Amino acid sequence: MRWPVWAAGSRRAPRGPSPSRASAYRSTRTTSSPAPCASSRSCGRTGGPSKFRPRLIALEMAKIHAIHANGTLPKPTLWHKMYDYLTLVKNEINPSLSADVPKVEVLEGELAWLKEHLSQLDSPVVFCHNDLLCKNIIYDSTKGHVRFIDYEYADYNYQAYDIGNHFNEFAGVNEVDYCRYPSRETQLLWLHDYLQAQKGTAVTPREVQKLYVQVNKFALASHFFWALWALIQNQYSTIDFDFLRYAVIRFNQYFKVKPQVSALEMPK
Repeated sequence: MRWPVWAAGSRRAPRGPSPSRASAYRSTRTTSSPAPCASSRSCGRTGGPSKFRPRLIALEMAKIHAIHANGTLPKPTLWHKMYDYLTLVKNEINPSLSADVPKVEVLEGELAWLKEHLSQLDSPVVFCHNDLLCKNIIYDSTKGHVRFIDYEYADYNYQAYDIGNHFNEFAGVNEVDYCRYPSRETQLLWLHDYLQAQKGTAVTPREVQKLYVQVNKFALASHFFWALWALIQNQYSTIDFDFLRYAVIRFNQYFKVKPQVSALEMPK
């Protein structure tokens, strides 16, 4: 299935989250690992710790991103979906928005800034999972590989968005903690493995640094996307989860990291 699309002004209730994301909301607690999906105690654990698991995730994502469309490469779905979401928030949800949520005028300005700023980064458009949280990664200890599940949100999108979204998910869902966001060193190792698998040849430090900058900037769009999504779920979903609180957390993190992320420069 593709990402849910809800026409602006429509009063039809949107679908709830995908099964795995919904199950994450129903859990009483996310993993206590300091860095889910990237540490030695990464998600999908079926056996003891494995230092190779982050590399396996990077290799599997490189494989997914290599899937090509037939014919012309589609446009990235990110902007179309976010504008749809923001239109729905503005037309259907705005009167009931919490004071903790930025005003619609602020959100419109931020979305315009995101599109202008991120569109200049030249991140390739590839086939993306778009929802790579822990519960969507299965580790097979007998075969020594990982597989991704739940492709409900899959579509063509920016390479750096898919990776940045994955890194954001290290924080968890129920007990969100952005101290778990991967360090620069962890990211560079992960990105090196990803690029090497993608290219099939050695990669340069400049290539890794370029992707690092792109990924961390697109991680901003991930915060913004899921915050808008959570506002819509708060209005329509019947799942027992505090979507409004989650939206506020994602918006707060967006504004918190925006200054330092905006200051990142591409390597010369």
